[in-house]
Amino acid sequence: MKKDIKKTDGIFPMPVLMVATYNEDGSVNVMNAAWGMMLKRDTVTLNLTETHKTVKNIKKRGAFTVSIADEAHLVEADYFGVASGNDTPDKFANSGLTAMKSEHVDAPVINEFPICMECEFVKYEGGEYGCGVIGKVVNTLAEESVLSGDQVEIANVSAIAFDPYTHGYYRVTERVGEAYHDGLSLKK
Repeated sequence: MKKDIKKTDGIFPMPVLMVATYNEDGSVNVMNAAWGMMLKRDTVTLNLTETHKTVKNIKKRGAFTVSIADEAHLVEADYFGVASGNDTPDKFANSGLTAMKSEHVDAPVINEFPICMECEFVKYEGGEYGCGVIGKVVNTLAEESVLSGDQVEIANVSAIAFDPYTHGYYRVTERVGEAYHDGLSLKK
């Protein structure tokens, strides 16, 4: 029997995404965003409010990067979620991580995270049911250590996912099935 647990934000797993921008002075800003997904193949959406320093930067620069957080950098990823760029302008420097300028958009690439999507800002959708920032992915970078040929092996990424039930992080590593294949056995 199921029990009513009074929880409304219970989709799991939620990706732990690092959204990076440049501040007005050219310094790097990064935030942790668990409320993000692919809207379609080359379009990402981030459910962020306009009060975030990151959203202000995205609108001003017209670009951002989205990295997939990994277990090796869990502490830094969590820090980017608990420190606000509005209150802690040097939070990226405090993390000890490093960045390089994207070759495709006006945004930083965080060197330590294994996968990074470089995005052009498309638009912001606000309001009660607006999805926030929408961006077009113009390029994706991946560390060679997570690749098998030209394909990402997600088990090698050790990506982390956010658990909205207990506010924990979980490592995503084991492949358990084949998409677009395993369900065919039930097709009549």
